[in-house]
Amino acid sequence: MSRVRETQDDAAQWIIAREEPGWTTSDQAELDEWLAKSDLHRVTFIRLEQGWREADRIGSLGTSLMPESLCDNRARYYWVKRAVPLAAAASLVAAIGLGSHVFVQQPKTEVANTRYDTKIGAHRTIDLPDGSKIELNTASDVRTAVTDFAREVWLDQGEAYFEVEHDKSRPFVVHAGNRRITVLGTKFSVKRDGDKVSILVREGRVRVDDIQGAETMRSTTITSGEIALTQGPATLVTAKSDERVENALAWREGMLSFDQDPLSDVAAEFNRYNRQQLIVTDKDAANIRIGGIFPASKPVDFVRLLRDAYGLKVEETPEAIRISS
Repeated sequence: MSRVRETQDDAAQWIIAREEPGWTTSDQAELDEWLAKSDLHRVTFIRLEQGWREADRIGSLGTSLMPESLCDNRARYYWVKRAVPLAAAASLVAAIGLGSHVFVQQPKTEVANTRYDTKIGAHRTIDLPDGSKIELNTASDVRTAVTDFAREVWLDQGEAYFEVEHDKSRPFVVHAGNRRITVLGTKFSVKRDGDKVSILVREGRVRVDDIQGAETMRSTTITSGEIALTQGPATLVTAKSDERVENALAWREGMLSFDQDPLSDVAAEFNRYNRQQLIVTDKDAANIRIGGIFPASKPVDFVRLLRDAYGLKVEETPEAIRISS
């Protein structure tokens, strides 16, 4: 069996498994790992997933294009494999039924399926084929798939700001852990730290879905000026504040903004941008409240201000700056 055909079979089995009851977060993690191994895995999976969705559409039209019931996942799998042949590793094909015939249509836009990342302290802007833009913050990692039928991004770690071109026929979807963020056209950011995900909307509105396995458990819509903080099954939406949103996006200008945040949290934020880490060694110092805006790449300057303002003790090495009261 060729590598291409083997990959197609593996992708189809993953799709079937995801549709079955009992799909878990552990299963999703294994799928994400498989998808991350190669572009061939990701493109093949997306192609067959589109065929799967097309099977749903044809079934809903009441046509008899498939020899077996659409309600059976494995029957649908074999239909998708016949109707959606693996024409090329970098293209997506869609099976479209008209009357009693099925033909394969090559999309005008090829799959733009790519991984982008940034190192610690780096910042990067990505132009997508549909005209949308992604700005990656420090130590971030995303995967993108843009086709004639779908626009999807997987935020594997870090933080990204999105400016999405409006396209009613192709919602823009961001996957971050067990959260799925869906928009038509807007400006928003997503930050992921393990299972903690925060979404803020600068313009427009987005829908945030809590995904467990293949099911959507609950959905929350947030609009301009709102921030959603999620962890596990919990979602907290803050009060509307355009100022808070703009402050949270200060990283786009190389700055960090704080509003009476504890020094422990401030240090953790600086550490996302710098290899020289800030270490707060005692509780009294950790609880000091910090407000202001500071260059993200200059922790030494920030610590000097701390020392002068609060009389804190500072011990500096090339690897770390220790702060104590």
